[in-house]
Amino acid sequence: MNQSQLIDQMAAKAGTTKKQAEYLLNAFIATVTDEVADGGEVKLVGFGAFSRVYSKPRTGRNPQTGDEMEIPGKHKPKFKAGAVFCRQVAERDDF
Repeated sequence: MNQSQLIDQMAAKAGTTKKQAEYLLNAFIATVTDEVADGGEVKLVGFGAFSRVYSKPRTGRNPQTGDEMEIPGKHKPKFKAGAVFCRQVAERDDF
């Protein structure tokens, strides 16, 4: 499902227009992004939690030359799925 299809589904389930659903989705994404980028955490009980983690600097290899190189540490986003979300996904194990 891409963003346009998600907006269509949200509008249908919420009984709103696609424009309103797109506005709300964009507001949700911006709010979560801003909070996590600032070092905060967004917890949605049952669904999951968005947070920021730090990956330590490490030594890697250049795949073309094989030379060692230092990979700097950086902050990355993390999502941890909630129990209800995990359970619902597992229940639809129909493939």
